[in-house]
Amino acid sequence: MSLCPPYAPFFGFAGVASSMIFSTVGAAYGTSKAGIGIAGLGQFKPELIMKSLIPVVMSGIIAVYGLVVSVLIAGGRKSHLTVRASMRLRLLRSLFNTINSAHFSSVDPSQDYPLFAGFVHLGAGLACGFTGLAAGYAIGIVGDSCVRAYVHESRVFVAMVLILIFAEVLGLYGLIVALIMNTKATEAKCS
Repeated sequence: MSLCPPYAPFFGFAGVASSMIFSTVGAAYGTSKAGIGIAGLGQFKPELIMKSLIPVVMSGIIAVYGLVVSVLIAGGRKSHLTVRASMRLRLLRSLFNTINSAHFSSVDPSQDYPLFAGFVHLGAGLACGFTGLAAGYAIGIVGDSCVRAYVHESRVFVAMVLILIFAEVLGLYGLIVALIMNTKATEAKCS
């Protein structure tokens, strides 16, 4: 079995997609759930709306974590060809079987992308994505409940901010793990 099969980049780009998708879904859920609470607060005390936007801002940061990991994984591929060029090359190979394959042997889009790196990038994307999903969910629930309680008791605000920080740090842990995993993927070799 080859250490650098042609399907190895699939796993790396699956990590890119899962990091972005799951963290963005978590951020969207947190924003929407906290926004519902803020809308309820705005009916009774509109002067507190700006101070209550903290859960929405913290949810948006979760999506940035996923974006950072996705860009680092996608930008870390040291391929000689772009994805579009490699697809064209494969199409040419399939259309013109009579062409001597020696013309194409010097360019292999997966030559320097080991399967190990693909699996590590997939794991990094899943780590960041799922922790972003969990953090966004937690921020949404806490933001909704605490903003509604803030209408009745102003002392809830400090507790809300502290709980939101601890919910946000879940996504930060995933980002840190993904960054460490991404550095390990560069150690993979095809030989």
